[in-house]
Amino acid sequence: MKKFFSVEDVDSLEEVVQEALQLKANPNANELLGKYKTLGLVFLNPSLRTRLSTQKAAMNLGMNVMVMNMDKDGWALETQDGVVMNGTTVEHIREAAAVMGEYCDILGLRSFPSLKDKEADYNEDLFNKFIKFCGVPVVSLESATRHPLQSLTDLITITEHKQVDKPKVVLAWAPHVKALPQAVPNSFAEWMSKAQEQGLVEFTVAHPAGYELSEDFTKGATITNNLNEALSGAEFVYVKNWSSYKEYGEVYPVSEDWMMNNQKLSLTNDAKVMHCLPVRRDLELSSEILDGPNSLVIKEASNRVWAAQVVLKRMLESLEK
Repeated sequence: MKKFFSVEDVDSLEEVVQEALQLKANPNANELLGKYKTLGLVFLNPSLRTRLSTQKAAMNLGMNVMVMNMDKDGWALETQDGVVMNGTTVEHIREAAAVMGEYCDILGLRSFPSLKDKEADYNEDLFNKFIKFCGVPVVSLESATRHPLQSLTDLITITEHKQVDKPKVVLAWAPHVKALPQAVPNSFAEWMSKAQEQGLVEFTVAHPAGYELSEDFTKGATITNNLNEALSGAEFVYVKNWSSYKEYGEVYPVSEDWMMNNQKLSLTNDAKVMHCLPVRRDLELSSEILDGPNSLVIKEASNRVWAAQVVLKRMLESLEK
């Protein structure tokens, strides 16, 4: 594995999930694999679970870890070619990424979208140039359009807790106080659509009108604007807010109540409830669910380690070939 950016970087979802669960059962089985290898984690935005879980995963594999908070400690990066750098940018990505690749055997990069220019965000220019110039394997720690480590985690969590072979999984839009990116829902939809294609789940997306995701991520999914209809028979409900894709970054007023609570949960097949965190209590998701027996959010967050570890393990193995 030379990069981990989307579901297309994994052949068999079942195989990668089972490998991750084997690592969970024996975290230090490969502790010599990463000996004398260095993981560089580059953050242009804040992180809690992604940073700590990826560090722990690397340590389980015997790796050294270096963290660079570019938004606080680094130089302002220029990503465009053919420009005279006489403005606010100090270092070009060509040199910055190349130098990081000299110091590290594997690099992770986290960057959020602007939510102002859809074409620029969805082109993933920063990530693509970073991959091009660093010369080492790159793992996405979240980008403008995707959060693949989170989505792999979610599939691991669903596999662990499912009670039927092909559970109904619902991605349910939730309210928020500000415009949020589509990265997590895009990625979750992409992975669940692939899981549905491989016969692992039945997948539905529920959102108010105007909050449609890009069709590139929802192929094969059932899509509805009726939350109650979507919740019927659901075994897992993944709660997440996102802003409009069509009217990029916009937030439309929604008159209906879309926050998941126990009343809505009663419409499901005693569904387990998931969220990537951080979550705004009693706005996105009710405290009664978060503090109740159906919440998987902490176990889901814990599984971030094994998602990161299986990806790093495969990258380390590719370095030996």
